[in-house]
Amino acid sequence: MVTTLEIHDLSIAKYSKVLYAEYMEEYYSTKQIAKMLGVKTITVRRWITKGVMPAFMLDKEYRVKKSDFEKFMAERRIKK
Repeated sequence: MVTTLEIHDLSIAKYSKVLYAEYMEEYYSTKQIAKMLGVKTITVRRWITKGVMPAFMLDKEYRVKKSDFEKFMAERRIKK
């Protein structure tokens, strides 16, 4: 028989794994993205403020998850 406490502990463990995975994901700065794409950092900041590129504000700097950046690029890929 599974107790309520065991279910609660399992839920916390699953939530912790999600948080850990989120924490361990790689993030890029606007400067790194600008360098990769050959654009100015202000261009990357404009994409972020317009909502075109998802980002987080960490330590007064924008940070973009690697997975969000990859999605951003995939959405702009030219299809033949």
